[in-house]
Amino acid sequence: MKSQVIIATGKRKCAIARAYLKYPGKGRVRINGKPLEIIEPWIVRNTIEEPLLFISDELRNSIDIDLNVKGGGFMGQAQAIRMAIARALVEFTKSEELKKAYLSYNKTMISGDPRTIEPKKPRGTKARAKRQKSYR
Repeated sequence: MKSQVIIATGKRKCAIARAYLKYPGKGRVRINGKPLEIIEPWIVRNTIEEPLLFISDELRNSIDIDLNVKGGGFMGQAQAIRMAIARALVEFTKSEELKKAYLSYNKTMISGDPRTIEPKKPRGTKARAKRQKSYR
């Protein structure tokens, strides 16, 4: 049996995730060295597990996925991880049906969301709010 490693990336806002899918494996998913089962809060864990629900249990138990993620907040990181896992699985299985299933479920699992935070401008505390002038 030949071993195989696939690298995929996912981005959301300022978060960047890299997924290393290894075959054969034991069905482990680790994020920055931590197992997926102990990731808190539960909504983040459920977001990360979404792409794994589309594949068979046999395939899930035969691969290992190691993820490195940095930048952004916890939910942006979770969505970047979800995208990286989905892209790695599509590349590993070479299945057009799996890709269509991901796209019909949620388009951002394969293609990214280009929205980012608007940069802050001069004379203001935020992107749009400005300090008011008074002439009297």
